[in-house]
Amino acid sequence: MDKRTCDSQDVEVRKGPWTMEEDLILINYIANHGEGVWNSLARSAGLKRTGKSCRLRWLNYLRPDVRRGNITPEEQLLIMELHAKWGNRWSKIAKHLPGRTDNEIKNFWRTRIQKHIKQAENMNRLSSNISEHNNIQQASTSQTSTSLADSIETYSGNNNNNNNINMGTTFHHQGNFPNENIWSMEDLWSMQLLNDANN
Repeated sequence: MDKRTCDSQDVEVRKGPWTMEEDLILINYIANHGEGVWNSLARSAGLKRTGKSCRLRWLNYLRPDVRRGNITPEEQLLIMELHAKWGNRWSKIAKHLPGRTDNEIKNFWRTRIQKHIKQAENMNRLSSNISEHNNIQQASTSQTSTSLADSIETYSGNNNNNNNINMGTTFHHQGNFPNENIWSMEDLWSMQLLNDANN
């Protein structure tokens, strides 16, 4: 492993930001020898960096065909389309966006697109909850209105029945009167005649 090799030669592996001098060494070495195996490249170029660090520096920053600047709306749509097809396979996606690195695409996805997707999902969930709440309220209001209409209709029907009572007929009701002992007019006339006779 690269670190072990460096340790065996008592060479300290450098970490942190790259210097302009290191960048030039890496660019010149690759220009003369090609990319090759990154662990070997780091040692051969005389850089006190790991092979991984050299690879990432070259691919993400120093390559001549690396595109700079913001990702365009067209690129964004392509990223979303390819991500829907392949998921988080950033290197495969990057091959379809010339000049863009897999690292740049991954960072863009996580900081921009994924954030907007979560916000949209939260808004949809909130909208669904509000709609469901409104539907419950409407159903409750409709049920109350129906019950009220039924009560009014029953009351009106009872009043109509009471208004149509003729003399000599029996009082009738639909259970809305408190007194269940209903007298007919004939019963009242009979009682009046008995009272007159007794007097």
